Amino acid sequence: MTESKSNVGHLEDEAFKRRERLKNLKRKREDTNTQGEKDNEEGKCVLPKPQFRSYKPLNEKLENFMLNPAEPENVASQVQIQLESAKSAVVINQLDVTALAPRKPDWDLKRDVAKKLGKLEKQTQKAIAELIRYRLKESKQIEDLAAIVNAGASVSAYIDQ
Repeated sequence: MTESKSNVGHLEDEAFKRRERLKNLKRKREDTNTQGEKDNEEGKCVLPKPQFRSYKPLNEKLENFMLNPAEPENVASQVQIQLESAKSAVVINQLDVTALAPRKPDWDLKRDVAKKLGKLEKQTQKAIAELIRYRLKESKQIEDLAAIVNAGASVSAYIDQ
């Protein structure tokens, strides 16, 4: 009980701190908005300075904002380094593919079929028991009723296993 009370108090403290941070962020945003409005009212609108990379401006005042043309780098040295590293590549020993193959490649098939085979085995045993009973009844060996019962009991015990 005391743990839940202390936990609730901790959560309340965290919520209070979160509210304070949000209030501070809101104040900062309002301050920047009001500052921007004041700048606009005074006529001191600060615009970003343009940078011309591939465009030559027609206005002479804007020529100060032109960047120097980019010089292409010498790629030949980098290509040469990569070619040398490719020549000295470590040769991997021949791998034996049979070592990578699983020991029993059909284990997953056997696993998936095992349940179905179990069901089929039970059905097969029941069918055999029915055939035995049917043949004994046809042979009119009523005096061997005990043999019929024993055969049925042994089959049902085998099925239960």
